[in-house]
Formats: sequence, C-alpha cells, structure tokens
Amino acid sequence: MGIGCTRWRAVVGVVVVAATAGCQHGGPADAARASAAALVGRVPLKSAGFPPDAPEARAQLAGLTVAWGKNWQTYRREEFGRTWSDETDAPGGRNGCDTRDDVLRRDLAQLKVGDRNPCVVLSGVLHDPYTGKELPYSYRRASQIQTDHVVALGAAWRAGAYAWTPARRLTYANDLDVLLAADKQTNYDKGSLTADKWRPPRRAYWCEYARRYTGIKHKYALSVTPPEKTALAELLATCP
Repeated sequence: MGIGCTRWRAVVGVVVVAATAGCQHGGPADAARASAAALVGRVPLKSAGFPPDAPEARAQLAGLTVAWGKNWQTYRREEFGRTWSDETDAPGGRNGCDTRDDVLRRDLAQLKVGDRNPCVVLSGVLHDPYTGKELPYSYRRASQIQTDHVVALGAAWRAGAYAWTPARRLTYANDLDVLLAADKQTNYDKGSLTADKWRPPRRAYWCEYARRYTGIKHKYALSVTPPEKTALAELLATCP
C-alpha cells in the first residue's frame, strides 16, 4: 500500500491508529514507538486491591481518625503543584505520560491512542460514573469530560494534607487511585464538597463512590468529620 495507508496495532489493550507515508516496518521510529508503548503498558494504572470491596471499606472507615477539618483558610490549589506531573511514585507515575492522559486511557471505552505517542488519547467514550451519561471524547475538540479528585484537594487539605510535604501533596494530586474521568458540570457541582454534602446523582454509583472515597482516606491517613463518616456508612450500606 502507498501513501496514506493506515496502520492499526493493539497496544496495552487499546487500538492505536496512525496514517503514515507508506507502511514500512522495522525502522528506528517503529522501534522507538514500540519501546514507548511497552513502558506505558508496564506501569499499573491503579493500586492492587483498590478500591477496597465493601467489607474492607467498612473496616477502613471504622479505623479513620474522626476530627473536624483544619486550616481551611490557608488552602491554595498551588500547594498540590501547578500542573499534572508524571514525576511521582503514585500509580501511573514515571511512565512518560501526562496524568490526565493516563486517566483517559483507563476510564474511556472505544479507546484510540496515538501511534507516535501511545500516551495521547485520540478518541473514546466515557460512561460517566456520576450521571450515567455517555460522553464522547476527541483530541481536537472541546470536551465535556474533566478529571475529578474523588476526595477533592481542598477536602484533603482540611483533613490533614496541610501538614504534608510538597512532594506528598504532588503525589496525591496525581495518584490515579484518587482520580476519575467525570462529567464536567457534575464535577463543577461537586467542587470541594465532602461525602456528607455531595453524592453522585446516579444512585447506582453510591456504593463504589463510597468505596473509593473511603479507600483514599485510608490510603493517605486523612481524617473524616463526624457527618462525613455517617454519610460514608450510609453510602456503603447501599452495597450488595
């Protein structure tokens, strides 16, 4: 096939698409791309055992420190780093990919990624966990998809992150266990609200939301307020 032929390859469980000038294989560029794809595939996009199942989440919730939030007035987004960073030891870290692209690769269905850079997500569909909406994604178009910190940065700050080192806060902000691709407007509505003040509009997601939320609090030894703990117990009670 000549100019404009299209190559399709399976890389880390997704479809890779690229239009190339000719379809020669085996050159240095192909070797470099294969090396990059292999690195992407070796780095896990979540911690083992995360999120915890319902019994484990209930046990973790029982062990959390109960305290009212502190230092809310000193919170600034910049305390967690100004941009996404790959330079952390959190799940997805040090794989050469932007954190947001890691989230999209993990959470989107019908996924297509770049050939020259397998980190880059070209297109896909998000089955939004919070609302149940199907949201299309295209690299070259404005998207209704945002990246949500399940326990928001401001909420984490009040629950103990104010005392962390800058490096630990950067890790938290880029930890794929903490992040979900979600509907943009719903993410705005959630803001920095905790589980006692906000829950997903889609009731079917309450169980997993509470499992994730509690797992994050446990992983980072963050405290919960008394109303927050009660709300999480109620949400976990919806688990089968």
